[in-house]
Amino acid sequence: MKDGIILRKLKALADENIVSFHVPGHKNGKVYKRYENYPLNNELLTLDVTEIPGTDNLHAPEEMIRKAQERAAKFFGADQTFFLINGTSTGNISALMTVANPNEKVIIPRDCHKSIMHGCILGGLVPIYIYPEVSTEHNISMGITAETIEKTILENLDAKAVILTYPNYYGICSDIEGIVKVVHQYEKILIVDEAHGSHLNLSTALPIDAIEAGADIVIQSTHKTLLSFTQSSMLHVKSKRVDIDRLRFMLMMNQSSSPSYLLMTSLDEARNIAQRYGKALMNELLTNINDFHKKISKVSGIKVLDERLIGKYGIKHVDRTRLVIDLTDLGISGKTLEGLLRGKYGIQVEMSDRKHIVAICTIGNTRDDLEKLFKALVNIKEKNAIEVQKAEEVSLLQRIPKINILPRDAAFAYKKEIKLEESVGKTSGEYIIPYPPGIPLLCPGEEISKEIIENVKILKESGISIMGMHDNHLEKIKVIE
Repeated sequence: MKDGIILRKLKALADENIVSFHVPGHKNGKVYKRYENYPLNNELLTLDVTEIPGTDNLHAPEEMIRKAQERAAKFFGADQTFFLINGTSTGNISALMTVANPNEKVIIPRDCHKSIMHGCILGGLVPIYIYPEVSTEHNISMGITAETIEKTILENLDAKAVILTYPNYYGICSDIEGIVKVVHQYEKILIVDEAHGSHLNLSTALPIDAIEAGADIVIQSTHKTLLSFTQSSMLHVKSKRVDIDRLRFMLMMNQSSSPSYLLMTSLDEARNIAQRYGKALMNELLTNINDFHKKISKVSGIKVLDERLIGKYGIKHVDRTRLVIDLTDLGISGKTLEGLLRGKYGIQVEMSDRKHIVAICTIGNTRDDLEKLFKALVNIKEKNAIEVQKAEEVSLLQRIPKINILPRDAAFAYKKEIKLEESVGKTSGEYIIPYPPGIPLLCPGEEISKEIIENVKILKESGISIMGMHDNHLEKIKVIE
């Protein structure tokens, strides 16, 4: 296979065998070569260089990095693409700080990734929350409707941008084309956290990708659903509404000044492989996944989220490469299932919640992988199923709390810990996030109500995990003085 731009250049530089008096300190891996059996004694370290003549500069690219980014932009359908070596989080933060100034509003999903909140904190922005639909049957976040977004815009016409997570962690896709139409009708910018969607342009059988749908800024975790190294992502722009010079500045400010050439090389190679072989590999993967669905549908007690959700809960599409599996009818929780798969069958899934496991399939997976998962699930059913009485689901829908102070001010404020029972009317210094569905009951800077405290008690009694609180016993909470 023909190498990508960055890899070809770095291999040529390594072949020059230059004497190094610059960083990194391992000197192109030479120090490890002194030790014959050292695990890091390999060719990869010869590519771990820094900005010297011939290697270009991520923050002012003119040569190989610029060409690699241009090829990525063309492949993904963007006007411009920026390589990210601090993950999608830094792209989300930089995008937010690009489109809005301190004390300006941005409309964001209540179940957004924490990096969106970090962008509000660092940028001093005012979050206006929108709730996704929630399935009471599955107890997870579903879609966000265009109608919900339009209503929120009309109530906040001074908002600068709308943020959308697409797809969400469970592969659920909102009507992004309808949302794009609404956002642009009111001359707002749409930022899409497409961390779990870098693969979507590999098949028309998958949901439409956010760039094709018309989003302005799209941030993808290329390492999650394509083939680049962990921590490497891309930010795509396809819009005249975005100040590119300001975006470059924010990316330079939020990313390392010593970017990893290994990460950038992996981004270019991920694009290279996807462009050359991605459609064929995705077709093969989807064939294998379809076969998995057919076989698992014949096994009683094992449920997999699928296209039957479309048209409900604001769902336009479901990403078929995301396997969300539920064995609770057999008395097996998601957490238990994850442990059994890893401990007894050598299978590691992406995550689990009370009811489900989430398995991420990519073009790196084979038919044999899916066959092993199928056999393991059937074996677990046969050996571990028990008589189970369904527990009543806990409703987690509530009013969005009153915001007393902005997230930025809350982050830097002095806090003290008090009894939860005594916190009514005070301003929270912590998150309270039930998982699932991952929608915060409370964020820092928001007012604690009696309803929230009652919900925490119900969640505790129901055994639902709560993230964000310092006190694992859920008896105390940090408040802002």
